Amino acid sequence: MILRKKNSANLSCARNELFPQSRKSPIPHDFRMRKDLHHGVSTFAPLAGDKRPHAHIIARNASHHTGQKGSRMSKPINDRKVAIIGCGFVGSSSAFALMQGGLFSEIVLVDVDRNRAEGEALDISHGMPFAHPCKIYAGDYNDIDDAAIIVITAGANQKPGETRLDLVQKNVAIFKTIIPQISKRNYQGIILVVSNPVDILTYVTLKLSGMPATRVLGSGTVLDSARFKYILGEHLSVDPRNVHARIVGEHGDSEVAVWSTANISGIPIHDFCELRGHYDHEAAMKRIAEDVKNSAYEIIKKKHATYYGIAMTVKRICEAIARDEKTIIPVSNYQNGEYGLDDVVLSMPAIVGRGGVEYKVPAPFNAQELAQLHESAKTMKEVIETLDL
Repeated sequence: MILRKKNSANLSCARNELFPQSRKSPIPHDFRMRKDLHHGVSTFAPLAGDKRPHAHIIARNASHHTGQKGSRMSKPINDRKVAIIGCGFVGSSSAFALMQGGLFSEIVLVDVDRNRAEGEALDISHGMPFAHPCKIYAGDYNDIDDAAIIVITAGANQKPGETRLDLVQKNVAIFKTIIPQISKRNYQGIILVVSNPVDILTYVTLKLSGMPATRVLGSGTVLDSARFKYILGEHLSVDPRNVHARIVGEHGDSEVAVWSTANISGIPIHDFCELRGHYDHEAAMKRIAEDVKNSAYEIIKKKHATYYGIAMTVKRICEAIARDEKTIIPVSNYQNGEYGLDDVVLSMPAIVGRGGVEYKVPAPFNAQELAQLHESAKTMKEVIETLDL
């Protein structure tokens, strides 16, 4: 008995040495106040070298924020949690890809069809012994406001013969029921829009939510750029990971292939083409750009939907945010004067990290590409003017 008391006292002393802060204080002593440039509020950040498993949760949420009038107090953000709204092909495939990636320890699925969400959660969960520990479950809007990222995939599917813009009115109506459920909870995380037409719906989300433009982004032309790299890699018999090229503008028929800066491991695209025996550049450029633009139509014609490629795109964007990678990708983001574009969302290169769109990269374009970009913006603005926001 004496020995137990002595050990208990020793443990108590050791604990006091390790955690000397007052028991009344909810904030560990090694956190310091800083100004959060992305959210415009004061938060606490861990000192360099703090590797405790939950330090990231404490750091982002040491200060609770009261919502706007009529909204409730926001929950602390959990950096290891993601919410997916919409459990169709894209939503469920995205959930599967995220579970496989091991990025998150909690995934909540929300769908108007609760049974569908429960079924998808169960199906994915049964593969857990072969993957990473993760809690996957069906929930509702009360379960999403502490998620680091809300991924929105809900909406009508594109059918054979339809363009993405044909979905506008149907999906805007759906978003008018979803976004208020998020905004009234004073959500403090990142919204990633995936539903089509993604650039338009990202704009709609931004306007309806009232959130900072840095924290509302869309999947944009990240998938189009991947298709561009893949097709160029096939054309040149080279690993597509060594292809550096991007698609910008609308994720759709007015998208712009940026040939002027395309290169293969630093070698200008035309020079590398000639090294591989291809000299008819104009014909090849036109064919490849058309193949990229029509990829989704071809897939939908054959299997009625696209979902694997976009699911991997969702995973890639979530990686950039969750890991604070500062990666440059062409996500849908708000343009307010850049390139002479104003009050429109387009897929443009940006540095993406924990704060969402952290910096808009001033990518160079030649005169033809810039003119095409303005035409793409004009198409988007014409659609926006038809919406009742």
